[in-house]
Amino acid sequence: MKPTLKPLSVMLTVIAIGTSGASMAEGISLPNVSPANSDLVNKGAYIARAADCMACHGEDYKGGSPIATPMGDIYATNITPSKRYGIGNYTKRDLEKVLREGRAPTHWLYPAMPYSDYQGMTDEDIDALFAYLQTVESVDAPPEYKTKLPFPFNIRSLMIGWNVINLKETMPPKNLTATQKRGQYLVDHLEHCGTCHTPRNSTMGADTQKYLAGAPLGNWFAPNITPDKDSGIGSWSESDIVTFLRTGELDGRAYAGGPMGEAVAHSTRYLTDKDLGAIANYLKSVPTIKTDDKVHQVADHNFVKPLNASITHDLIAQKDVLQRAKESAGSNDSPKALYLAACGSCHGVNGYAQPDAKYAPIVGLSSIRRDRPDMLINIIAHGIDGASNTSPSMPGFAKDLNAAQIAGITNYVRVNFGGIQDSKVSAAEVERVLSAKPDQPFLIKYAGILAALGIIAVILIIGFIIWRLLRSRRV
Repeated sequence: MKPTLKPLSVMLTVIAIGTSGASMAEGISLPNVSPANSDLVNKGAYIARAADCMACHGEDYKGGSPIATPMGDIYATNITPSKRYGIGNYTKRDLEKVLREGRAPTHWLYPAMPYSDYQGMTDEDIDALFAYLQTVESVDAPPEYKTKLPFPFNIRSLMIGWNVINLKETMPPKNLTATQKRGQYLVDHLEHCGTCHTPRNSTMGADTQKYLAGAPLGNWFAPNITPDKDSGIGSWSESDIVTFLRTGELDGRAYAGGPMGEAVAHSTRYLTDKDLGAIANYLKSVPTIKTDDKVHQVADHNFVKPLNASITHDLIAQKDVLQRAKESAGSNDSPKALYLAACGSCHGVNGYAQPDAKYAPIVGLSSIRRDRPDMLINIIAHGIDGASNTSPSMPGFAKDLNAAQIAGITNYVRVNFGGIQDSKVSAAEVERVLSAKPDQPFLIKYAGILAALGIIAVILIIGFIIWRLLRSRRV
């Protein structure tokens, strides 16, 4: 899922939103909160942020963003108070059924709308969200795109069967502290972290045996966020998790881009310190799951050193150093020359970038120290969006560089900036990553054939019953 990143309005004053502990930290205030609104409406504005409604429906809630699924793109709908195109005719009970049952007044929803997670929302939060959504500006315009899935997925009533199999109420783990209970509520229901980070089973429901252990996400991969120290975030402190969710960055170890960047931009950076702390505390308590995509633990002294103390803050010096580095890099197809030409002007000659200009340092990032280079290859090929409207977007180079050149840059970055001893990514491996299709479970891949066979079977059964009835009458 990769919704389009919309510009965000960031205010600089702290505003209370009428609920305990809900004033914003770090100088970031919650948009759409006003003293003129009731406490219930202002609380609903916070719930909308915590539930990350904007990632799919947009900052203006008019929808239109494509959500990539193995069945095809599903487009988010208009949830403004428009009576013709939005949810202006909804009752509170209608919204509750949408969030808990995946059932709109006129049709069933696809689980791209994470109602299997939202079903755990409290009555109080749904009440507040309903009150808030009635106050947003109405967008009275038809959608630019509509969801059109192939047969049999265009039969929305099939979601009744999906719900029977996958829409099950889950109980939170026992023995959680009050803080961890709040964190579990945020992780599993409002923020619906498992939608991306928990793998899917054969019916596209959550594989609860691999809870938060990481999962493919289109061209991306949502990493393991269990406390495993090799493949997860076990080496992160609770403070680290809070910092990452607040800023989208973590001191050279991690950078939120793609879908996670959007989650930070639209949602987590607006949460209170208390709520972010609860999320962090809960994530440190979930069962540890070890996966095969471990992050190489490299000592800091293995990383390349900055050219000097001021180079990353001196754009003129950066430009001069970059030009000299290009002149001495050798062949235009050498990995170093390719890196300098495609990446150096933003990420710097030695990977420390230009932080004052919001270009991200890449030295030591976990994404370039993983066993599998897929994430790095996809970032180079497809680009990446930053975690805020002030972060520059990185362009993709799939149309400008061939597989061998992307492999060369990948190896150069992993060794020189990731501290890995050796990297032997080949052009063939790059082609495999870039040509890979989303995994389709058996039932999804052959759904059309299975549906056709089912229809034929029903016709044959009906025909057989009619034949028997006619035959019995003759006798």
